[in-house]
Amino acid sequence: MKVAIIMGSNSDWPILEPAEKTLKEFGIEVEVLVASAHRTPDIVHDFAKGARDRGVEVIIAAAGAAAHLGGVIAAYTTVPVIGIPINATPLNGMDALLSFVQMPAGIPVATMAVNGAKNAALFAVQILATKYPELVEKLADDRKKMQAEVLAKGEKLAAMRNEK
Repeated sequence: MKVAIIMGSNSDWPILEPAEKTLKEFGIEVEVLVASAHRTPDIVHDFAKGARDRGVEVIIAAAGAAAHLGGVIAAYTTVPVIGIPINATPLNGMDALLSFVQMPAGIPVATMAVNGAKNAALFAVQILATKYPELVEKLADDRKKMQAEVLAKGEKLAAMRNEK
């Protein structure tokens, strides 16, 4: 099980680090690369063309501004691509979001929320779970843990309110 995370700039890493952490919690190997669709197109081409041969089963591509990285990668591979628009301009990520969601027919890129790295990782796990049954149980356990955390927060709030 292997997922690649590629970002247009190393300044995107603080946003993407939770994706790597989440994937590793599920026991998934992670490959990370910084490359730009515009400034390093040959590297992006080679990355995308060789992804399947390197064992990559899902690619998470994050970029801000024009955000062509995910679409360029999707054009060169049939490995599923998940896009994360990054809030990197005065347009608050809307430019990147529109670049990701407006892919032409035939070259799909699944798109998460602006800066939505954790959901991208979880979606990658769901894709892999169609092939690796052990991930199904891990996803169910993760949801139970999340539910318990929410209930605990509700109980804490109720206790604080009752103290007043």
